[in-house]
Amino acid sequence: MATTHNLGFPRIGAKRELKFALESYWKGQSSQAELQRAGAELRARHWRNQAGLDLAPVGDFAFYDQVLDMSFTLGNLPARVSGFHGDALDNYFRVARGRSAAGAGDHAACCGGVAAGEMTKWFDTNYHYIVPEFEAGTQFTLDAARLLAQLAEAQAQGVAAKPVIIGPLTYLALGKAKDGADKLSLLPRLLPAYAQLLAALGAAGAQWVQIDEPILVTELDATWQDAFRTAYQHLNTGAVKLLLATYFGPLRDNLPLVAALPVQGVHLDAINARDEVEALIAASPAERVISLGVVNGRNIWKTDLGAALDWLEPVAKRLGARLWLAPSCSLLHVPVDLESEHKLDAEIRSWLAFAVQKLGEIRILAAALAQGRDTVAPELAANRAAIASRHASTRVNNPAVKAAVAAITPELGRRQSPFAVRAAKQAAVLNLPLYPTTTIGSFPQTKEIRLARSAFKAGNIDEAAYTLAMQAEIEHSVREQEALGLDVLVHGEAERNDMVEYFGEQLDGYVFSQAGWVQSYGSRCVKPPILFGDISRPKAMTVAWISYAASLTDKPMKGMLTGPVTILNWSFVRDDQPRALTCYQLALAIREEVQDLEKAGVGIIQIDEAALREGLPLRKSQWQDYLDWAVESFRITANGVKDGTQIHTHMCYSEFNDIIAAIANMDADVITIETSRSDMELLDVFDDFNYPNQIGPGVYDIHSPNIPSEAHIVALMQQAAKRIPSERLWVNPDCGLKTRQWSEVIPALTNLVSAARALRAAA
Repeated sequence: MATTHNLGFPRIGAKRELKFALESYWKGQSSQAELQRAGAELRARHWRNQAGLDLAPVGDFAFYDQVLDMSFTLGNLPARVSGFHGDALDNYFRVARGRSAAGAGDHAACCGGVAAGEMTKWFDTNYHYIVPEFEAGTQFTLDAARLLAQLAEAQAQGVAAKPVIIGPLTYLALGKAKDGADKLSLLPRLLPAYAQLLAALGAAGAQWVQIDEPILVTELDATWQDAFRTAYQHLNTGAVKLLLATYFGPLRDNLPLVAALPVQGVHLDAINARDEVEALIAASPAERVISLGVVNGRNIWKTDLGAALDWLEPVAKRLGARLWLAPSCSLLHVPVDLESEHKLDAEIRSWLAFAVQKLGEIRILAAALAQGRDTVAPELAANRAAIASRHASTRVNNPAVKAAVAAITPELGRRQSPFAVRAAKQAAVLNLPLYPTTTIGSFPQTKEIRLARSAFKAGNIDEAAYTLAMQAEIEHSVREQEALGLDVLVHGEAERNDMVEYFGEQLDGYVFSQAGWVQSYGSRCVKPPILFGDISRPKAMTVAWISYAASLTDKPMKGMLTGPVTILNWSFVRDDQPRALTCYQLALAIREEVQDLEKAGVGIIQIDEAALREGLPLRKSQWQDYLDWAVESFRITANGVKDGTQIHTHMCYSEFNDIIAAIANMDADVITIETSRSDMELLDVFDDFNYPNQIGPGVYDIHSPNIPSEAHIVALMQQAAKRIPSERLWVNPDCGLKTRQWSEVIPALTNLVSAARALRAAA
């Protein structure tokens, strides 16, 4: 029989219990004991959700981030927190977000806040991890207490536990050497800590340890490949059996390397690397376990179980008990349970599978392989009907939309004039000072905003009352910005639940879950809309709100939109056509909104593409194809306006240096981009690349409650002015402010405006 297992389970809870427990603790409203109890309850529930699997993961639960957990397990703490004498969990949160619980007097008096760890995207997902920090002298000291405690907890509950850790090469690859040191030079110091960890897990009763090395689906040079051989020769001690887990793509040129590593099992993402299954089996030792990811861990569509069995049955006959079945990757990237969805369109609901349902699919496949398809005939019939229903549905395909995409010409993506001509016209209209100040779009989503939205959705207030409530919030936002002295204002996005969901709700081709929450980072959860069919825009989506805001002030008002690439990458997107085609459909829809904003007199329009980098393929050899259609989609969206209309875009929390030419090719008049957590590291690219347009390097880290000082902002902008002419620089936060409180936003923006004035005075 095939062994069934899981690589990781969503940790936030079906009702976002972890989010609320964390935020309560950070506000000083609950104790650490209460937070720890909430974590234990979630772990126990999630192990029950995985009952029936032969092995369930342990160590996939984290209070903030699994990479940060690994840093603490390895004793790799930034020097700025190494002397903190408080509780280890508080120190953990200091690295994650700059500070821990409010109201902890000793903590506040002793240490206060620190610079939070840099945060960036986990491969090509919308999950953010805290970047490990290295120096040439970095030492590693094992602290296995967290993982051993969770293992004992699982064992006490009768769970057949498989500890999960991030592998040493992926850990090094994900980190940054702050002093420019060679990260691989740290491997000899790192491996003993890993060996000690494996020994401790074996002594505690673990038989298998899942060791995640997703960098094996990326391009590795000979040095890194040799490092893999060295590492796993060192770690193959016999203390435990090692399941080397790869995911998010095919192995390609790394397949011979993986096949030759001294590990007892290998997990292959058979959703993305189906054609490598036979090659891996053929190249592997006869006794090795082959784990196949046969259910998509990244999307929410049901697996075609019949089609899966068609190719799995010969593999099962060949491998016998050596075959393991699992999702393609951790289920961290999908919602917890479809049973929570009571209002979702019934037909579309029948096409979906969330984490719990995906594990059910694994069990059905295993039963069919072990005992024959007849033993699960009803389940297979129901699955077959759902797959056929989706394939035949007339709701999925819209001929008019397909015709519009087919009619796209290169002219749609071109501005009327080059940037220099546009910039002169825009300057004459806008009359902005040197170092103009603005924000990225959103302001705090207060309790009052959320209550009004909930009341409207529940039918407790009518649309007129809801509109008045949102207009009041918009006016408050405008008045605060005027008082602060910002140069370009925004309406604050009070009416928006999420920067993607808000637009999806108004586009044909989308449906929405009630509780389809997915963790983005820490306590931040998103509810990706479900893009199931061809996309069109029935009516204007933002014009009324932004026009109202503009009517309240004489200052320039910036219209705020989410771009097509970000809407695509932050949705559960259809898998029955190329992503590029879907993106072009989105581009045409948002283009209509851009043009309607311009007609309404909005002279500055920001089209956020926060997720442009996120969609980049993991192998550089595939980058250009993606960048071609992604950049063209943005240009189609943005470039139907007159020269005097200023187009902005925004990007955050990704590495952009290696795609700066593509970003320049987007030809936005102004780009705002995250640089605060990376200490302006992004600006290094401008030593060699002459970025032609205007840029606002984010100088206020909005993902931390810390308030940046005027001097800090001035220093960052002075660094920027060494690479980019001051007349092309803007001063702004690094992202939207919806997750912050007004009590934090006002002093931070006060310092930002003061810094801009100081910079002008010194110019």
